[in-house]
Amino acid sequence: MGRSTPFYACQSCGAQSRQFFGRCPGCGSWNSLVEQSNPAADGRRRRAAPVPAIGDHAVPRARRSEPIQSVGERPLQRLSSGFPELDRVLGGGLVPGSLVLVGGDPGIGKSTLLLQSARALAADCSVLYVSAEESAQQVKLRWRRLQQPAEGGPGEAGLQLLAETDLELVLQELEALRPAVAIIDSIQALHDAELNSAPGSVSQVRECAAALQRLAKRQDMALLLVGHVTKEGMLAGPKVLEHLVDAVLTFEGDRFASHRLLRAVKNRFGATHELGVFEMRDRGLAEVTNPSELFLGGEGPCAGTATIVACEGTRPLLVDLQALVSTTSYASPRRTATGIGINRLHQILAVLEKHMGLPLSRFDCYLAVAGGLEVEEPAADLGVAAAVVASYRDLILPAGTVLVGELGLGGQIRSVAQLELRLQEAARLGFRRAVVPRSSGLAPVAAALGLELMEAGGVAEALVAALGVDPAAD
Repeated sequence: MGRSTPFYACQSCGAQSRQFFGRCPGCGSWNSLVEQSNPAADGRRRRAAPVPAIGDHAVPRARRSEPIQSVGERPLQRLSSGFPELDRVLGGGLVPGSLVLVGGDPGIGKSTLLLQSARALAADCSVLYVSAEESAQQVKLRWRRLQQPAEGGPGEAGLQLLAETDLELVLQELEALRPAVAIIDSIQALHDAELNSAPGSVSQVRECAAALQRLAKRQDMALLLVGHVTKEGMLAGPKVLEHLVDAVLTFEGDRFASHRLLRAVKNRFGATHELGVFEMRDRGLAEVTNPSELFLGGEGPCAGTATIVACEGTRPLLVDLQALVSTTSYASPRRTATGIGINRLHQILAVLEKHMGLPLSRFDCYLAVAGGLEVEEPAADLGVAAAVVASYRDLILPAGTVLVGELGLGGQIRSVAQLELRLQEAARLGFRRAVVPRSSGLAPVAAALGLELMEAGGVAEALVAALGVDPAAD
């Protein structure tokens, strides 16, 4: 038997080291390295078994591989989660045999979302909800609070509850019940008695998730795992956990606001970066069918506000951008951005100063996306530029105007993806003017939608078309 070789594993990121450090060299967290042991490397390696020979001829091994064209196909039957918004993010629903990791800040509503989904799923299939952090009585209280006054209990006979932290007992219950869907809340609270480390450590999370994955694949069971997040906003536990699962969903939102955003960071059965929008109410989460209402200001037009059409996956959203440009009282002006990358804002300000002659380097600039949405795509560049210039000149953009376009370093307006889809959403919400990159080829589509399409090749031309005046003129 091989000798045990000690090593140190980080409890935050899973990085391993042969030497102890007070600070993890991988993620930089302090006092997170814990000594562990594993069999010696030479004892772990499996040598290829020799092929028995008869005379001068070797006996061939049995082959397990097969040509890829001969692999049988099985139709993908998805289970509806009870929330069309959640189904959209998952790519159409839960896939049997898949693992879904749901992460989010404490108190954001992860358990509420999954318990509501479990109640809806239980009407058509068997569901096991494993509560490893709360007692059965606490889950029952939440279940009653989420129940609508007109609802009854007979339709939820397929929902079973287990309050347990021992992995072995959870596996035994899953083997005996064989549910179609299982929810583990949370994976960090489970522990394997055969491991010496504490619950939530790297080895515990990795081994518990691997055991649950083997059982889910064998039983063709859809498994949802709740994961904690670190103070930096990243999913806690080893990175291998994100590689192990089939989908990674993040539940975001301001705890002091009512709306919540569900995103797909990874999805083997659908598109990534899809967005689902929910609203937290007194009886749980409710879907928002028209999320653009959350991100559009209803107080009327004001200086420094521009409207863009952002795409989250296949969903177009109309979003208000608000900018404030004021004279600085410091040697170097302040730049603050909420919802837009700060480096992107610096680049747009440099382009405006270079190609339009605006002395923005002597002014403070503050930029915010209404509603708390994070906009990462470059299609918002033209809207950012319009909001900044409108605040600098104290101008108000004409009502019903949207701006879509990427701003190049040379001052040119570049085309963006899914432009037709964006124009359709703008027309549906009553917008009548759209400033877009030149040569979009969508003039007939815009005419059919009742949109006045203004195409521009450069930032100065686009801003003149949007504002109606030349912002560079004195």
